Amino acid sequence: MSAPLTDVEQVELANTAFYEAMEQGDFEELSSLWLTPSDLGVDEEYHDPADAGVISCVHPGWPVLTGRGEVLRSYALIMANTDYIQFFLTDVHVSVTGDTALVTCTENILSGGPAPEPGAELGPLVGQLVVATNVFRRTPLGWKLWSHHASPVLAENDEEEDDDTPA
Repeated sequence: MSAPLTDVEQVELANTAFYEAMEQGDFEELSSLWLTPSDLGVDEEYHDPADAGVISCVHPGWPVLTGRGEVLRSYALIMANTDYIQFFLTDVHVSVTGDTALVTCTENILSGGPAPEPGAELGPLVGQLVVATNVFRRTPLGWKLWSHHASPVLAENDEEEDDDTPA
């Protein structure tokens, strides 16, 4: 018999599930991982869902998206336009306080777009380095994503300027 999972372990599993759903292009699974008003015990018939546990997302280079509709629509667009994506997570740190958890990590992303021509192979693979913060909230059904914020890491210039070179 194994010991029950700690909060940190449960959050790590929820975080991993989020990235796996993206890799597999599983929109239903991805949607189920995001917080809903009903997860918070809010009756959507009598309350505006936007007022209760508003979820948010910032993709690299995008403006802030708020509410389930905007956030999930963005993932549907990304999935529809990305034939291949894989995340290698590094520097993962999980912190849990009460019913809120914070995960910071580096997303080492390998992705490929649609083929340039019908019937052709996958478009060129592109690597990207992104730092992310994922905020989770405890619900009766487990930990759910409340917010995802990802920012690109600016690449260092390989050609360092020589101090003796005239301007």
